[in-house]
Amino acid sequence: MTVKHILFVLTNTPQIGPNQRPTGYFFSEVAHPYEVFDQAGIAVEYASPLGGTPPEDGYDEKDPVQLAFRHSDAIRRMARSRKLSEVDVLDYDAVFFPGGLGPMMDIAVDPEVKRVVARAWDAGKIVAAVCHGPAAFLGVRLADGTPLIQNRKLTSFSDEEEAGYAQADVPFLLEDALRAEGGDYSATDVWQSKVVIDGRLFTGQNPASAGPLAQAIVKELQGE
Repeated sequence: MTVKHILFVLTNTPQIGPNQRPTGYFFSEVAHPYEVFDQAGIAVEYASPLGGTPPEDGYDEKDPVQLAFRHSDAIRRMARSRKLSEVDVLDYDAVFFPGGLGPMMDIAVDPEVKRVVARAWDAGKIVAAVCHGPAAFLGVRLADGTPLIQNRKLTSFSDEEEAGYAQADVPFLLEDALRAEGGDYSATDVWQSKVVIDGRLFTGQNPASAGPLAQAIVKELQGE
């Protein structure tokens, strides 16, 4: 059996907003998908725009999945994430963008991120993101110049969720930005799990959606 590989692309942004709110990737949005992929025998590798150790946010030691990831070999490997420009996304079966507030600063605008997303999509790979991770899709254009997300069903952290979380810190509202590029956006109640699949575009709304999103990706990769 051929082992499937997925590339996690993480933020390098440690602070956001006028009050320099500490941030990074949201811990559960890496730990829970990692557990799902690992149990399915799917290999996980890590990259970030700058390489090195990605900053983290939201760690909850009372969550046994997060606690296990904290003490895993996987997080040690993630601390040496590869520089995204030195990675060929075609070596992977899927690319995944975890959330956290950090991606709103770098993943949202980084030209290499946009190139990687377009390259993965054009090659027939699964392209996935959760919570604020779909910021990776903003500005991505297909070969004919149309936005990747135009008329595609997707979700992300909602405006309603942001209003009770970090609206004063983020540079824009992700739901609004995805809609502005023509995305067919939908959301469920705040902090409840929602996964949207449109072809090879896989998105999850919030932290509660990270594990279910990974499960959906596993089903697709395993041909179920």
